[in-house]
Amino acid sequence: MSPKRSRHRERRRTNNISQQTSVSSSRSTQKAAPAEPSPAERYARSRKISTAGSVQLEAFRSEFDFELDDFQIEACIALESGDGVLVAAPTGAGKTIVGEFAIHMALAKGRKAFYTTPIKALSNQKYHDLVRKYGPDAVGLLTGDTSINSNAQVVVMTTEVLRNMLYAGSSSVADLGYVVMDEVHYLADRFRGSVWEEVIIHLDQSVQLVSLSATVSNAEEFGDWLSVVRGSTTVVVSERRPVPLWQHVITSSRGESPGGLLDLYAHHVDPTDPGVNPPINPDLLAHMRRGSDAQFRDRRGYQNRGRGGHGPRGGGQHSGQRGPPRFAVLRELERADLLPAIYFIFSRAACDDAVAQCRASGMSLTTEQQAEEIRIIAETRCSSIPPEDLQVLGYWGWLDSLTHGIAAHHAGMLPLFKETVEELFSRGLIKVVFATETLALGINMPARTVVLEKLVKWDGSGHVDITPGQYTQLTGRAGRRGIDVEGHAVVVDHPGLDPIALAGLASKRLYPLKSSFAPSYNMAVNLVDQVGKAKAKEILETSFAQFQADRGVVNLARMASKNTEALEGYREAMECSRGDFGEYMKIRAAITVREKELSQQVSGQRRAQITQDLIDLRPGDLIEMPTGRSAGYGVVIARGYDQDFHGPRPTIVTEHGRVKQVSTAELPHGLSNIGYVRVPKEFSERKPADRRQLSHALTHALRTGEGLRPTSEDGSVTPRRRSNAQDDPVLRDLRASLKAHPCHGCPEREDHARWGHRLRQLEQDHRTLLRKIDGRTGSIGKVFERVCVVLRELDYLAPDDHGNFVVTQSGRSLKRLYAENDLLLAQCLQTDVWAQLDPSQLAAAVSTLLYSSRREEDTSVMIPGGPDGKLAKALDETVRVWSRLTDLEEANRLQETQDLDFGLVVPMHKWVRGRNLDSVLHGTELTAGDFVRWCKQVLDVLDQIVQATDNAALRRSASQAITSVKRGVVAYSSV
Repeated sequence: MSPKRSRHRERRRTNNISQQTSVSSSRSTQKAAPAEPSPAERYARSRKISTAGSVQLEAFRSEFDFELDDFQIEACIALESGDGVLVAAPTGAGKTIVGEFAIHMALAKGRKAFYTTPIKALSNQKYHDLVRKYGPDAVGLLTGDTSINSNAQVVVMTTEVLRNMLYAGSSSVADLGYVVMDEVHYLADRFRGSVWEEVIIHLDQSVQLVSLSATVSNAEEFGDWLSVVRGSTTVVVSERRPVPLWQHVITSSRGESPGGLLDLYAHHVDPTDPGVNPPINPDLLAHMRRGSDAQFRDRRGYQNRGRGGHGPRGGGQHSGQRGPPRFAVLRELERADLLPAIYFIFSRAACDDAVAQCRASGMSLTTEQQAEEIRIIAETRCSSIPPEDLQVLGYWGWLDSLTHGIAAHHAGMLPLFKETVEELFSRGLIKVVFATETLALGINMPARTVVLEKLVKWDGSGHVDITPGQYTQLTGRAGRRGIDVEGHAVVVDHPGLDPIALAGLASKRLYPLKSSFAPSYNMAVNLVDQVGKAKAKEILETSFAQFQADRGVVNLARMASKNTEALEGYREAMECSRGDFGEYMKIRAAITVREKELSQQVSGQRRAQITQDLIDLRPGDLIEMPTGRSAGYGVVIARGYDQDFHGPRPTIVTEHGRVKQVSTAELPHGLSNIGYVRVPKEFSERKPADRRQLSHALTHALRTGEGLRPTSEDGSVTPRRRSNAQDDPVLRDLRASLKAHPCHGCPEREDHARWGHRLRQLEQDHRTLLRKIDGRTGSIGKVFERVCVVLRELDYLAPDDHGNFVVTQSGRSLKRLYAENDLLLAQCLQTDVWAQLDPSQLAAAVSTLLYSSRREEDTSVMIPGGPDGKLAKALDETVRVWSRLTDLEEANRLQETQDLDFGLVVPMHKWVRGRNLDSVLHGTELTAGDFVRWCKQVLDVLDQIVQATDNAALRRSASQAITSVKRGVVAYSSV
C-alpha cells in the first residue's frame, strides 16, 4: 500500500471514530496562547537551517528515504562542528537519529563510539538495530554479564559499564571519539542516577558527548552545566510530537448515557497545544455528573468510594462510578480501529489477570494466518527451554494468549518471554500488551493507542498520583511515526477520576530535571586513588547536583538581603526616648540566659541520676526510653559499666530486633524500668532468630501487660528538679539592673520590647539562613568528607606522610566492587566472613546484600545446614558487619546501607545445588522472571568478588558458583 493511500485510509478510520464517539480529527482548532515562551520557543531559530558545508551530514541524510526534522538537522550540524549536544524531545520524535549521526561520524573518522542506555533491554535492542545497519563486525555489546565483540569500533553498553571502564582505566576508552547517552534524564533516578553524572564528569575532554533526553523544563540549566564540565554544548529542544496525541476518557454507561470513548478537551481545543487549564469536553462532564447522580440508585450496589482528594484520582463528586472492564475497553478500541494498544496497569499480577480475563471472555484479535505466524516465532525463540521447565513457566497459557493477539509485559516475566512479546508487538502481530510502567522506558514498542487504567501507582510506601512527567512518558508511546497520523491516550474511568485534574496532568508536558547525585564509597576510593582527596573533592563539586544547589543559593542570598533591610527597620522601631533600648534588651536576654544556666545545673544532677539508672540495669529489664535517638522500648541483654567518658552503655534489643547500646547522651529525659522479660541462657545477639524471638517477647509484654511492673513500683523517669532562682545572686543583680534601667519606666516599654523580640528572632533566622547558604555551598564536598571519614575508620583510606589520604590494600579491593552495597560487600570480603563457604552457600550469602522483597515477607528463614551450619554462622557474621557499618554511617550522618534480606537464600542455595526450577520456586513468591533477574545480579557480584578478593579459596568458590548459577533458565535467558 502506498504511503499516500495509507494516510487516506488512516484519516477515514479517524473520521469513523468521530461519528461513533466524540473523537474527531476534523474539528476547528484554537490554540491557547502560552503564558510564557516554552523551552522549544526559547531555542527556536528564526533563520532557515542550512547544511551547507556539513559534508558528513549530507552523506548521512542520503541514507534515509525521509527528510530529517529541523531539530535533528540543527543538532547534527552542531555535532559536526565539534560541539557536544543536548537533545530534549518527546518520545518517538526521533532523538536517536542524532545518536546515530555520532556513530556515522566515528566510523567516517576512524574513531570509536559508545552508545549507552540505562537498562540491558534497551542496550540489546539498540545493538540489534546497529548490527542490522552496520553488520556484526562493526558493532559490539557490553552489559555487565555479556560481552560480544567488545573491541568493535561501535559498542553498545549500559551506562554502569562505561562508568566502571572509566574508573578501571580500561584501554577500551583509548581513541574514543563519541559517547551517546540515551535517556540521560535518568540521572534523576534516586537509585542509579549518579552513574550518568560520573560518566559525564570523568570522560576525557576530547570526547564529544551526545545527550538524549525527554523534554524537560530546565533544559537550559542542564545545558549550562554540560558546557561548564564538557565545554561548548549546543542545546536543542523540540516539544512537537511527530504524531499528534489526542486525549480521551473511556467510560461505562451511567443512567441513560451509554458511555464510550469521549474526548477529554472541549472540541475547540487543539490537543497538540492545549494551553494552560484547557476547558473540558462538556459531554464528558455531563456524563460524569450523570454517574454521580445515579450511583446511589444503582441496583448493583456500587458505592461512592472516592476519597475526595484534589489529584486526578480524588475527584469528589465523580469518584463513585466503576469503570468498564478491560475486555470491554478493548472491544471499544477495536470497534474504533484504535489497536494495537499498550494498556498500562501498575501491577504485575493485574497485568497477568487482565490477559486471563480477556481470554476468558473469548476475545481473539488475530486472524488464523497471524496466529500461525505468532506460534512459529514464539516456538522458535523458546526452543532452547528444557521441556521439564515449560509447565512451571506457564508456557502453554502464554503461547495461547499470544496466538490470540494478547500479552503481558512486566519485570516478573522470563526475559525470553518479554523479548518475544516485544518482537511480536513491533511486527504488528500482538494487538494489546498489558504492561507495567517499565515498558515506558525507551523500549521501542510504539502503539496507536496507550491506555492507562488508573492514575495512581505504588511508590514503595503508598499509593501516589502519577506525575505529569510520568504521564508524558507513558502516553508518549501512542502514535507510530510513519504509520499513524495521530496517536491516542485513553484513561479508563475509575473511582476518584477527576477530568479537570486529568486535563491539568495531560496538558503539563514538561517537568524539571533534578540531580540525585551523591558520592558513593566506590566512587570515593577510585577518585582518591586517581587524583588525590583534595582534587577529588573539587571534581565532585562540579556535579550537576552541586550546580543546582549553588543556583539555589542565589535565591537564599536574596532572602538574606531582605532580612538585612528588615533588621534595620526593626532597630528603628525599637528606639526609646528614655535610653538605649538595645542595652535594656540585652539585660532581659541575660536574665533568660541565666535562668537557662540554672536549669542546666539541675539537668546535670538529673544526668547523674540517669547514669546511675543505667548502671543499675540488669539483663531482662524491659525499659522505656521516651525521647532521644533511641526512643522506644528495649530489653537489656548486657549490663553497662561506667568505664569511659561515654558513661555506662548497656546493650539492648529493640522492639524492631536491632541490637544497640544506649548511653546518657541518648536519653535526655531518662528512662523507665517498666518490667522484666526472660532472656534465654543460650541467647546470642549474633543470631537473627534469637533477636527476633526476644523482640517478639518484648512486644507481647507491651501488648498484654505480662511482666510489666505496677505503676507504683516501676523505675519511672527521673522527675525534673526545679531551680531555686530566688537564691541565685547573679540573677538577683540582673533583675535589679533591669529595674534601674531608664527604659524600664517607659510607658511604651512593651511596644519597644515587641520590636526587640522581633529583631532578636529575625537575627536568629538570619543566622540560620546564612548557615543554610554555607551548607548549600560545597554540600557535595561535605558529604564526600563524611564518606572519607567512614573509609578512614574502616582502613580503606589512610593518611600518608604529607597528611593526604591514600588508598590502602583494602581500598584497592573496594575499587573493583560496584554493587549498590559496595562497602558492605567489601567489609564481608575483608573480614573473611564468607571465606569458608562452598559455591551454593556463597551465592546464598551474596543474595542477602542484593535481594529486596516486593512485599512484607516472613523473616523466619530455615537456613540450609541448620542454625549451627557454616552458612548460618556466616550470615550471623554478615549481620554483625552490617550492624557495625550502619552505626558508623548513622554517626556520620550518611544514608545507611539497606537492610539485609534473607528471602532469596533458600532458592539460590537450591539452584546452585542443581535443583530444578519448580523445586526452587515452590513455596516462594518469586516468579521465574524475578528469579532470573536476581540471579543475574548475584552473578554480577560473584564476578566482582573474583576480581577483588585476594583469598584463593573464596575466588575459586565464587568462580564455581558462577558456573552453577548460569544454567537452565538463567543461561538461556537472553542478555
